[in-house]
Formats: sequence, C-alpha cells, structure tokens
Amino acid sequence: MGSNQSWVTEFVLVGFELSADLEVLLLWVFSLFYIFSLLANGVILGLICLDPSLHTPMYFFLSHLSIIDMSYASSNVPKMLANLVNHNRTVSFVPCIMQTFLYLGFAATECLLLVVMSYDRFVAICHPLHYTVIMNWRVCMVLAVSSWSCGFILALVHAILLLRLPFCGPRKVNHLFCEILSVLKLACADTWINQVVILAASVFVLVGPLCLMLVSYMRIVWAILKIQSKEGGTKAFSTCSSHLCVVGLFFGIAMVVYMVPDSNQQEEQEKILSLFHSLFNPMLNPLIYSLRNAQVKGALYRALQKKRPM
Repeated sequence: MGSNQSWVTEFVLVGFELSADLEVLLLWVFSLFYIFSLLANGVILGLICLDPSLHTPMYFFLSHLSIIDMSYASSNVPKMLANLVNHNRTVSFVPCIMQTFLYLGFAATECLLLVVMSYDRFVAICHPLHYTVIMNWRVCMVLAVSSWSCGFILALVHAILLLRLPFCGPRKVNHLFCEILSVLKLACADTWINQVVILAASVFVLVGPLCLMLVSYMRIVWAILKIQSKEGGTKAFSTCSSHLCVVGLFFGIAMVVYMVPDSNQQEEQEKILSLFHSLFNPMLNPLIYSLRNAQVKGALYRALQKKRPM
C-alpha cells in the first residue's frame, strides 16, 4: 500500500432501501417481534428456574437455548431497528467487528447446543433405563460449557482473521448488520484464508452436527415405532418433533447463507434470511417448545395459579 492510503475507520450499513413510511412500519413490526422474543424466552427461562418439575437435563439445555436466543437477537437487532429511523447508518470499525464476533459466537453455540439436545433425546428414548446415569448433572455441565467454549473460540478465530485484513476501499456493507461475508467483500487484500476457515467452520458446526442429529433421530424414530404404549410413543414423538422444527429452521437457513455459492442476485435474499435467523427464529423457538410441550404448559399454568389471588 502507498503511504498516502487512507484506512476505513467506520462502515455504512446499507440495509433495506425502502421508503420512509415503510421503514416506520417495519420499525414497529420488528420492535414488537423483538420484544416478544425477549419476553417469550424470558418466560421459558423463568419457568425452568422456578418450577422443580423442569429441573431435568432436557430443560437445562432448553434454558441455555433461551439465553442464547435472547443474546443472539440482542447482538444485532437493536442496531437494525436504529438504522430504520436513523439515516446516518454508520458503525465504527471496532463495534462492527464486535458485532460480527458476538453474532458468530452465539450462532455457533446454538448449533452445538442443538446437537447436545438431540443426544439428550436419543439417550432418553433409546436408553431410558440408563438415562439418569448417562445424563447426570456433571455430564450436562460439561456438554453445556463445551458448546459455549467451542462456539466462541470459533468466533474468536474469525474475528482475529478479520482484524488482520486492511480495509481501505468502499465502506458500504450491503447488509442489515456487520455480517462477516458482507464485511469481507470490502477488504483490500486476498480473503482466501478467511473463506477457507468459514467453510471449515460451517462443516464443523453445520454439516457435522446435522449428520449426527439425523443419525440420532433415525434411531429415535425406530425406537418410537417399537414402543408398545400409544401414550408413551405420542409423548416421545411430540418432544422430538418440536426439536426437529427448531433444527430444521436454524440449520436450513444457516446452510443456505454460508454454504451456497455467493452471487449478487442473492444479496437481498440473504438479508431476508439473516433477518429471519436473527429475529424470527429466536421468537419461534419458545413458541414451538411451549405450544408442543405439555410440561412447559403445565408449569406456566401452575405459575399463573400461584399469582392468582385467593
């Protein structure tokens, strides 16, 4: 680089290019969705903490999922909402990299946690007599801590590789937030190392876990078909189907965004998918688990009964 080269100190988030009236409408709609997401996940987390009947490994992992979903949405949605009303859509370099780090960290952690939850259901249904021995609290803690640690170590690797790149050219990030693939397009150096690491990380946290979950659920379906009790089979299928809904939404969108070859025509579609990933998926998770889970609905009913005056 020449000595007179200027370096980018802030980026401009392009977002959606919409009319002012439509941006105001989206601000209200997305704000309601975001608030509902925080409240719904907060209720799930509160019920799991307060109701002794939910102090089991399955709901222990579900409480971590609620924490991740609240943090995941909060890492980028507030900035998206601010950009809908603020025409000065700039973000400084360090906060941009921090947003990328948090987004990737929470996303990778959720991928690994969903694998752990599928393993928990596999043990519960395929090895019910040994469930309390295999899934003891020490094992649960190790699995949870490992998921968080691996997720944020991967995110840290991405952030370090991103910090080593020079940014001296255009500063417009064609996305709703500082998404790593959009930021990499602005680098003034070869990003092949970053691309290779992103692909390897995608295989590690998306393809590998998805294959493990498919194997687990094939075993689970086979075990459910052999259950003699109709009630037991229905309960097992209901629990697993709710988890499969979450897995399908989360992994499906992530694989489209990070593993499908990039093209200029896909940029607007990727913005919508990222919005769904950041806003709607954390909102849908508690709905899926609460509406399809009798134990959560029972805990909510008991909590409301306690609050009702005598």
